[in-house]
Amino acid sequence: MLSFVTSEVFVQLAFVTLILVAGPVVVVILAFRGGDL
Repeated sequence: MLSFVTSEVFVQLAFVTLILVAGPVVVVILAFRGGDL
């Protein structure tokens, strides 16, 4: 049970980190490509 809860929290943290990192990266890529936001 404890390992399941730990993995659940780890997955949520991984998703949050991925979203926080992917957001600015997408904006930078669009800016370099000259896309309009």
